[in-house]
Amino acid sequence: MVSQEQRRRQLAREKFLRQQQRRTEARRKSRTRNAVIASVLGVVVIGGVGLYTTDAFKGDDGKKNASADVTPSASATSKVPDPCAKPAEGKVKSETWKKEPAMTIDKSAKYTMKLDTTCGAIDIALKTSAAPHTVNSFNFLAGKGYFDHTKCHRLTDTGIYVLQCGDPTGTGTGGPGYTIPDENLKDSSLKGNVYPAGTVAMANTGQAHTGGSQFFLVYQDSQLPPNYTPFGTVSKAGMTVLKKIASAGAAPADPTTGNTAPNATVVIDKATVTKS
Repeated sequence: MVSQEQRRRQLAREKFLRQQQRRTEARRKSRTRNAVIASVLGVVVIGGVGLYTTDAFKGDDGKKNASADVTPSASATSKVPDPCAKPAEGKVKSETWKKEPAMTIDKSAKYTMKLDTTCGAIDIALKTSAAPHTVNSFNFLAGKGYFDHTKCHRLTDTGIYVLQCGDPTGTGTGGPGYTIPDENLKDSSLKGNVYPAGTVAMANTGQAHTGGSQFFLVYQDSQLPPNYTPFGTVSKAGMTVLKKIASAGAAPADPTTGNTAPNATVVIDKATVTKS
């Protein structure tokens, strides 16, 4: 569980961000020239990213697992039709393990992860040789049905543009009971502290080597420090699904968890990892 002190810090960050957003809106309304409005808003957004990206995926599940609290608050959205279908019948599994699974994948082979979601299939080419511990862990967890019937619990659309999944509790505080090491932090795709659209990367607690089961899919280039293991790339068809989810927007931050849940009902009906 998240400690009171961690929750206090998280709520303080969220309060500060809301204050920044209110100040931005106040400045915008006070301007009469569009060029000036755009300039001021751009500075504030960039500043907000600088302040928050270092803790963007920070959280804790009581065992230093890879939980992830993405703190940027989603912008308010009007009620839109849910673009996704109803979830398949089934229950989320709650099994955990005490240590990282033994290495069983072929590090020289190609692997693909497929997320059959209520919004469509998302195919991900995994970076096996660059992130073998991560790919091996996902192969193990998917084989156990760990991700099946789980909700993607967070969508961010301010500063950082990601859909976050992989927590059976749906709160941002869950994990598999073990952690895996950081990998591939010098991937050639990470330039200028930007995770490009299509990147799939691990969430963590804000400390090194604390990845678990939570991961995020980037639907638009996002400025983040290279602290989150990039271990896959979404296919072109998968990006279409991601953008459909993002276009429905996100709900206001939950006062208890801090999550900005997607308005779309995004549930992973089935996750599979296959060797090519």
